[in-house]
Amino acid sequence: MVEVRGLRKTFDGRHQQVEALRGIDLATAEGEYLVLLGPSGCGKTTLLRTIAGLEQPTQGEVLIGGNVVNELPPRIRQVAMVFQSYALYPHKTVRANIVFPLKAQRMDRDAREKKARWAADLLGISHLLHRKPRELSGGERQRVALARAMVREPAVFLLDEPLSNLDAKLRASARDELKRFQQRIGTTTIYVTHDQAEAMGLGDRIAVMDAGRVRQLGHPREVYDDPADTFVATFIGSPPMNLVRRDGVLVGFRPEHLLPAEVVRERAVEIPFVVDRIEYLSGDRHVYGTVTTLGEATRVIARLPSTVATPLTAGETADFTVATDRLRFFAPETGDRTDAVPLAWSRS
Repeated sequence: MVEVRGLRKTFDGRHQQVEALRGIDLATAEGEYLVLLGPSGCGKTTLLRTIAGLEQPTQGEVLIGGNVVNELPPRIRQVAMVFQSYALYPHKTVRANIVFPLKAQRMDRDAREKKARWAADLLGISHLLHRKPRELSGGERQRVALARAMVREPAVFLLDEPLSNLDAKLRASARDELKRFQQRIGTTTIYVTHDQAEAMGLGDRIAVMDAGRVRQLGHPREVYDDPADTFVATFIGSPPMNLVRRDGVLVGFRPEHLLPAEVVRERAVEIPFVVDRIEYLSGDRHVYGTVTTLGEATRVIARLPSTVATPLTAGETADFTVATDRLRFFAPETGDRTDAVPLAWSRS
């Protein structure tokens, strides 16, 4: 179990101090796959490096296995970190890269070789042990970096955007391999990414970060369906949640829930939708347009599956609805979730 309490980290900038972490409280479950998700500069890598011991917190505590480790160097913390660059030694073979941390521990040669073979077999790279990193693909280098981390038998894996250097197709398969790998070994894993598809696909839970704070912590479905504020609502989801000002609140609804009135049977709200343009993507129609409330036009997006065949034409005003149980409400001043309010545009 990894826990941080009241964690703050301040860096001295050229002209002023920069607060990278602003009082973070966070705890994993044992064996959990926790994803830190957020935009560049939100503090997620700083948080990971602070847990690893590569950065010292300005304030707060880091606990691993229930023990405060603030004063312990990285090698004592029983963590293994895989960096975005993989940090492999180019002049060493795959075997030499994998056993390098074991040599630092002064493990005997036979034991090192046995561990290297075990990790290589588990990750399917036994046939690559004699090669140099330059002879490997991006996905193979990633596996070597994981094998090097595994042989140390860490209590915690820390992964800093390890898939970002792979192409889209390889990234999808590597994501699946990472998840199955973690499920096999059962080691607590904290994974940093700015890619929401990775976060939703990998995480048992997701911590959405922004400006040095955790905005929401929850299961992927919870974060998607019940965002804590407008930042999470618009950061998670592609396309993001629509937000329309109405009756003193911001009303949020996902693009896939904005549907032609004829296909929504349950209690819903009516939304006259002016269609601007239509995109056809992977069998879905993405319909872009505007909704006007209180004289204010707001851009919105509807995502219609192939099963919804309602004809639509750019320039027309179409009757769309959103089921009331799919609406989420936010305070305009703060962006925080608020209680549902009755809407004047409701349809029985």
